[in-house]
Amino acid sequence: MPQAAGIKSPFLSELSFKITEIEIVRILLVEDEEGIGKFICQGLREAGHRVDWAKDGEKGFDYALDAEYDVIVLDLMLPKMDGLQLLQELRQRAVKTPILVLTARDAVEDRVKGLNTGADDYLTKPFDFSELLARINALLRRPPLQTTNILQVADLEMDTTRRIVRRGGQILELSQREFMLLEYLMRNAGHVLTRTQIGERVWGFDFYNESNAVDVYIGYLRRKVDKNAAIPLIKTIRGVGFCLSGDENDD
Repeated sequence: MPQAAGIKSPFLSELSFKITEIEIVRILLVEDEEGIGKFICQGLREAGHRVDWAKDGEKGFDYALDAEYDVIVLDLMLPKMDGLQLLQELRQRAVKTPILVLTARDAVEDRVKGLNTGADDYLTKPFDFSELLARINALLRRPPLQTTNILQVADLEMDTTRRIVRRGGQILELSQREFMLLEYLMRNAGHVLTRTQIGERVWGFDFYNESNAVDVYIGYLRRKVDKNAAIPLIKTIRGVGFCLSGDENDD
């Protein structure tokens, strides 16, 4: 029976409310391989995401600047503009969108270079789509990336371009691994990072959960960053991981 004018259906009201709650995730895929591109696009769309697909670096760069994306999935070996160049250009223009690098380059130095250039995550081909989707979902939960070349927490300052670290105006001498670890902590200042998160980001696939490398290097950093400091910045969250914070109330 037609509904009388002026009377709202509770069902329709509830349906309308639920529709407005749906959050559409917009993803940019930059991938030149036709088969892989179609596979990823289909999987992401079936997962309910909106996907734009750029098949070369120049188009990917234009897409990333013209629209706001929640995540960018980026191949490295692209025509017209290499993926690393595209990544660097986006970060220099303060594009904060989380970027997942998807590539066949699986050497440690390639992963380190990609992460240091501004990537948020790194997945090598061949890959399982369920892992790709899980990594995208993890990026969506992260706090926004700090894209500036100068990172600062309390009186600790890092210049990522010149690779200089100071605390209280005094230069700290750090090894490459210590620098990478401190940069990751500073970019996620105030957030607790697990040993696995730190290990996978700083050591990549060479990291094993049972390794004590994270604790060892946290110890190295503490002796350099927090030595003789009134407020220690590197906090241990027992049973969870570590956090870098200038808040005196943080344990």
